[in-house]
Amino acid sequence: MQLRTLLKSKLHHGRITYSNPDYVGSIEIDGDLMREVGIIDGELVHIWAVDHKSRIQTYAFAGPKGVIGLNGGAAYHFEMGDRVIIAAFTLSDEPITPRIVLLGDENEIVRDLTPFNVLG
Repeated sequence: MQLRTLLKSKLHHGRITYSNPDYVGSIEIDGDLMREVGIIDGELVHIWAVDHKSRIQTYAFAGPKGVIGLNGGAAYHFEMGDRVIIAAFTLSDEPITPRIVLLGDENEIVRDLTPFNVLG
């Protein structure tokens, strides 16, 4: 069996709603968004800036509607209003269909980008 690291979840063009360096660390994400793409509390996520060069990893936890906030050291890499891509991966020995959504300025889902066909 060969395991591959595959994209499983992606929140595309989210907006940072706060950065709080005086917290222990992590990213707080609207719980409804997390459920929509299959990210769970404590899961490792990658956060990539859209408008500059920052790329970090941390763990996610569910928060209130519309929130995408960075805590602890992660807060030093992004500012309120920055656009980000949040991605989670999984190890699998078979093809998977990732859940991908495009977010609007208020971190609401504006389009489902989930692929319809995945080739093995």
